[in-house]
Amino acid sequence: MVCYARCSASGAFTPAFPPEAVDVQSRWSFATSMLLPSPSLIVLMLATASIALAAPASRVSEYELLRTLPEGLYPSLMMGEPDERGFVGYHRQTGQWYQAGYQRAGARHLLGGVIAGDRARMEAGWRSVETAFAHQIEDGGFLSRPRPGAKAHDLPARVETAYFYLQALNHALLVLRDSPFEPEFRARVEALKPKVARATDFVLAGYDGIVAKVGHTANRLFIAAKALGLSGVLLEREDYRAAARRLVATALTLRDAEGVFIESGGRDSSYNAVSILMAQELALYLPDPSIDAAMKQAMVWQLTRILPNGEVLVGGNTRTGLGQEKNRGGTGIKTVNTREVALALIYHGLKYDRPDVIAVGRQIAARRSGGED
Repeated sequence: MVCYARCSASGAFTPAFPPEAVDVQSRWSFATSMLLPSPSLIVLMLATASIALAAPASRVSEYELLRTLPEGLYPSLMMGEPDERGFVGYHRQTGQWYQAGYQRAGARHLLGGVIAGDRARMEAGWRSVETAFAHQIEDGGFLSRPRPGAKAHDLPARVETAYFYLQALNHALLVLRDSPFEPEFRARVEALKPKVARATDFVLAGYDGIVAKVGHTANRLFIAAKALGLSGVLLEREDYRAAARRLVATALTLRDAEGVFIESGGRDSSYNAVSILMAQELALYLPDPSIDAAMKQAMVWQLTRILPNGEVLVGGNTRTGLGQEKNRGGTGIKTVNTREVALALIYHGLKYDRPDVIAVGRQIAARRSGGED
């Protein structure tokens, strides 16, 4: 959550002595009677002050923040149109279910629909959510099938794909909660919450495996933290929120001397931005001064990797843009995720009042060609 409060007061009091108050004692008596409030006024002033101190600062929701962006900008970055079966992304391409993480674009589609006020898009996004939970199994996780040629998922891999999905879903549900469309979806969200709790319990039970599997990579620690933390907000569960904070603390250790997040032993202009994005989205709902300080540091270098035309530079990257890794389908190189780089900058600008950073994010959005998810 982002909170803002403004308070200003000014005034002056100039006592005016009546003409008859000519001696010092009279002047002093008159002045003190004017300057010192009466007992009843003191009581009123104290009561007013206590009310002011007790009142929370005015809250600006993420929904309201995102609605300040140019129309269509945010929804365009959150596209993930489901088919009639509710499949998105790789599932839609192949016509088959593989794993929950591949459904996260549908949750983004729902979120984009909320910001756009597009009910048809919201319904399509919700269809993808129903499809995802149709594949939830007894342990609270989701059915996982390997891609052709890939090895079967072990438990840590199943936990990983579950939290990839939950971070996107919970984000969409929280923005929906704070939107004018909440009453229309209230019954559906309430019916979904026990299923979200089962999935989050599954992830939390695999906490040690998360750290063992991805404890060396900040972006995935933040993704897992976002899944657990936003479940904690949505479901009012402190155990989820506490686990999220522990993951954040670990992720924040994975930075170099200048505050850039390290991936595979060095800097990467795509994955540094993913870490920034995920941490900032989490911090909107679980405020953390350590996240704020780290994001401002990491963004300094990130901005040096973007040209005025919105091109994201890849020279020196450790993971993307230079053939270091294959893409998800194994058919080409892993490229910069320009969608998430643009979103990282847009959220940073909104959260820290940096319209100049939003402008750079808009430039990336204007020229983006897709990129990896």
